[in-house]
Amino acid sequence: MPSTAIPDNAMSLVERIHAAGVKFVYEFTGAGSGALAWLHSVGGSSRTVLEATDRYAAASLAELLDGTPEKYVSIETAEAMAAAGHLRALRLAGDAERCLGVGCTASIATDYAKRGQHAVFVAVHDGAVVRTLGLVLQKGSRDRLGEETVVSLLVLRAIADAAGVEPGIDIELLSGETIRESVTTQTDELARLLHAAVRWIAVHADGTMSVEEPVSGVILSGSFNPLHDGHLGLAAVAGRPACFELAVVNADKPPLTAGEIHRRLAQFRGRGTVLLTRRPLFVGKAELFGGCDFAIGFDTAVRLLEERYYGGRAGRDAALAAILAHSCRFIVAGRFSAGRFHPPAELHPPANWENMFLKIEDFRCDVSSTSLRQKP
Repeated sequence: MPSTAIPDNAMSLVERIHAAGVKFVYEFTGAGSGALAWLHSVGGSSRTVLEATDRYAAASLAELLDGTPEKYVSIETAEAMAAAGHLRALRLAGDAERCLGVGCTASIATDYAKRGQHAVFVAVHDGAVVRTLGLVLQKGSRDRLGEETVVSLLVLRAIADAAGVEPGIDIELLSGETIRESVTTQTDELARLLHAAVRWIAVHADGTMSVEEPVSGVILSGSFNPLHDGHLGLAAVAGRPACFELAVVNADKPPLTAGEIHRRLAQFRGRGTVLLTRRPLFVGKAELFGGCDFAIGFDTAVRLLEERYYGGRAGRDAALAAILAHSCRFIVAGRFSAGRFHPPAELHPPANWENMFLKIEDFRCDVSSTSLRQKP
């Protein structure tokens, strides 16, 4: 942790943040404790800092995000922390007036050599706009105190930007270091979905949105992180006009933030309609889109039949019965996984549900989102 003495170039900024009338919850992990110390070292923090939590343990961060993030130090994780912080700020302040959620996730120098990069991502969420700052640090050029100071100054700058305060501070960057900034505006439709005020949104190829527009045909559900030829190819051979569905709430991972939703939607511009829902399981999707068929890969079909998602076999069978009652079926294509291709013929649903699964034997595309994410 940096010295509790606030740097000269940050003193005035902290005073202006305290005078700006904002109230925030600060969630941080890996670094950023200096920003909190500096905020508290100047009078006025009691009306500004509602709460701050150091999410150092992995379990603590997973508890905040309702799941383990795919990557701890990333824009997506910072945004998710900020979104959770914003909701907490609203509860603590009792109103929505100038409430912010601030998230910081970082990896900096420690007492052993880290294999990965040293980096920081900061996000601030005000309910309508998400602002993010990201910086990859030149590894080995600063000690831990030096890197912590940069992280904490970046946090103050992000808070100032969201509060409408001119930062007026210089962050000393080294050759090759660049602060990357992004601003995402949350549409009214998306805000209503994230707050569960609507059941689904249709986002068309031209970017326009409609609320609870009637849906028919085939739906291809996925995380689309990223979208690839396998998704597009399966949609093309599914037999009827197809659209895509992205659940902003996931059964295995933290909910998607507004910024991450917009990034994934950008992949579909000019390619097709995406349905945004809050239904992570197919029983919920079928309730929304009765009469539609769902195009899925072999691996998804296997998970669909796993009893653990339903609390046991009785729960699973009840869910399948509910899907069938909504006149929905599954169109299953083969997938390459665990070192080999699994054709849909290998899927063996319980006899009672065999007719719900229509198998496409002549489609194969071995690319996967996971393999694409792992490429350098």
